[in-house]
Amino acid sequence: MSEKNFDLGGVIVATTLAFKEDPKAPGGLAVDYDKFAEHCDFLIENGCRGVGPNGSLGEYSSLTDAERRKVVQVAVETVGDRGLVVAGVHGVGWHQSVKWAEYAEEDGADGLLLLPPTIYRSNRAEVIEHYTKVDEVGLPIMMYNNPIDTKVDMEPDLIAELFQLENVVAVKEFSTDVRRVLEIKELCDIDVIAGADDLLFESLVVGAVGWFAGYPNAFPREAVEIYDLVQAGEIARARELYTGLVPVFRWDTKTEFVQAIKLSMDVAGNSYGGPTRPPRGPLTAAQREQVVRDTRRALDHSARTFGAGAAR
Repeated sequence: MSEKNFDLGGVIVATTLAFKEDPKAPGGLAVDYDKFAEHCDFLIENGCRGVGPNGSLGEYSSLTDAERRKVVQVAVETVGDRGLVVAGVHGVGWHQSVKWAEYAEEDGADGLLLLPPTIYRSNRAEVIEHYTKVDEVGLPIMMYNNPIDTKVDMEPDLIAELFQLENVVAVKEFSTDVRRVLEIKELCDIDVIAGADDLLFESLVVGAVGWFAGYPNAFPREAVEIYDLVQAGEIARARELYTGLVPVFRWDTKTEFVQAIKLSMDVAGNSYGGPTRPPRGPLTAAQREQVVRDTRRALDHSARTFGAGAAR
């Protein structure tokens, strides 16, 4: 049974998922569990608090049931007691999300990331039922407000109401409206977690206590540094580092965010990004060129900040 003081602060990475060519696998791509494990290890070794498998960045909706469960198992085995595993348990209905939450509990995950019902726009009563049913599983829940994808905007008063559930401890805020951080905090004591990479600095400054998002896959050390600087009150230094990275971070809120972040990982050269599984297709040539430019500029900025000889 979780407690309200369960801490989901720090940098927890919504992990990408590596694939390898296999003509017999869905979309001609099989999950590369070895590379995924290596990536989880890379993130933890670079100071991240934990990993979040089976989010949208982890392409959960393109996985078979067996793949989706094994991804969590691999993450738990790899991370061990070095950090947290917060498993995405999104589903069309609460019956599906409850199943994934129960599997996550059995497989050793520390907490859950949970969207409202996906696919269609649910009403307030359906959202409340959804979270209430998953709450009964007993693992700590980070709600995920992403009106861009779900078309359901979990406004501050709804978040405050859901916070009354026993195991709801945090909300990943991805409305892209930084005003929400303080609006939520005015209504309840829930931990607000920054969800949009290109609002990370602003969200932390006004009171978000963690960062659960995508670009730390490519820039884990820099992500942790920004977070730590803000927590230490060194706002000017944090802003300087963030300013040089935010152009590439803006890809996190674009339709092709999965492809972009994976390409940035490959450009950075420290962890494998690779292809996305259908229905996600490749970036256009123009998009690739822009992602590469933005990533290289961010890497140059990081090298100037940390020192050209520092290992990533």
